[in-house]
Amino acid sequence: MRALWYSAAGQAELRQERLPAPGPDEVRVRTLWTALSRGTERLVFEGRVPDAVADRMRAPAQGGAFSFPVKYGYCAVGETQDGTPVFALRPHQEAFNAPLAALCPLPAGLPPRRAVLAANMETALNALWDSGAGPGDRIAVVGGGVVGLFVAHLCAGLPGAEVLVIDRDPARAATARALDLAFALPEEAEPEADIVFHASASAAGLALALSLAGEEAAIVELSWYGDAPVASPLGLAFHARRLRLVASQVGAVAASRRPRWSHRRRLLKALDLLADPRLDALLTEEIAFDALPAALPRLLAPGAPGLCTVIRYDG
Repeated sequence: MRALWYSAAGQAELRQERLPAPGPDEVRVRTLWTALSRGTERLVFEGRVPDAVADRMRAPAQGGAFSFPVKYGYCAVGETQDGTPVFALRPHQEAFNAPLAALCPLPAGLPPRRAVLAANMETALNALWDSGAGPGDRIAVVGGGVVGLFVAHLCAGLPGAEVLVIDRDPARAATARALDLAFALPEEAEPEADIVFHASASAAGLALALSLAGEEAAIVELSWYGDAPVASPLGLAFHARRLRLVASQVGAVAASRRPRWSHRRRLLKALDLLADPRLDALLTEEIAFDALPAALPRLLAPGAPGLCTVIRYDG
């Protein structure tokens, strides 16, 4: 079978690999779809994973090591030999072996193509738990990418919550509308939010998020900047207004749920939360696995249009 390897900064290739027979506790899965996790995989593609966090940033089935060569990815949907559709945290490759405990069966009726969004939904669910947001809250989400839109979508389910998606790209407004979410450009956003989520991975976005937070409000930081230093205006009203800057990362279950929720329970719930067909609006491009290496410089370029790219496996 073939697998995608990031071979050098800005370069990727499909490599032939021999897939051994499944072990006694494993099953063989034929890949149907994977998804490109644009923010994280851009940093991997550019060789910008810092040594200090390289171990923490390893994907569950990663091959090689940062920076290169490395086989990376964690949004795969496939089919077992008995025809069961499953989600797995696996790289971009045509087939794989996995323990049953590492496979999550898809809920009945969930299209496999949409199921590639499970890892992003899991990140958003964890962020909502980290935030402490509740009914009636005024919630701002800065950054209308996949994770930001998922956060806003979940927050919109809180009774009486007022949710606003903010992004500098006016093209994101159409996707927000498809999810019945309010949208604003940065200059249109109103301050005094109870909770602000930041998911733009930019210093300007973080500054905006801080400016939108009300007295003693929390700003939940979802962006991962890799090795890039980020300036933040903590010298303005940050201390006077007693704001809280909270880091949220999917590697650990949110502290408020950790005693009761396992990673598997959280991922299974993320799959359940993908039942809404409106979420297909987040899948904005589809390409064949054969075409992936040549397309990556375009797909992972800073400011590239669109949201989630799904990779189709026809074998």
